[in-house]
Amino acid sequence: MKRLIRRSLALGAAAAALGVAPSAPPVDAHAVLVRSAPAGRTVLSHAPERVDLWFSEPLEPAFSTISVWSASGARVDRRDGAVAPADPRQLSVALDAIGPGTYTVRFRVLSVDGHVVESSFPFTVRPRP
Repeated sequence: MKRLIRRSLALGAAAAALGVAPSAPPVDAHAVLVRSAPAGRTVLSHAPERVDLWFSEPLEPAFSTISVWSASGARVDRRDGAVAPADPRQLSVALDAIGPGTYTVRFRVLSVDGHVVESSFPFTVRPRP
């Protein structure tokens, strides 16, 4: 009986310890690209005037960049990429007049949590009939 009581107390203590033990620290989040206009890998019937990106976290404006490149390697944005003043999760850049072809959007952002995310995606403007 004494052995059973000790065992029950030990199990109870272990259960209590698990109940009050700190959980694993939360995973540090990164600024994940939530959506874009134009969307990645989309085929457009006409050229966009700008590229807009929205992220899951606010961005550090001084350390977040966006650029758009043609298939031949020419930069086709107006070099005015910026985090939107009204929405710190949005990064945008205006485009020069672009024609049919495939373009690559490149971005590098620093979120307020201190993590850098760098990526790219293509979009295509198809020739007009």
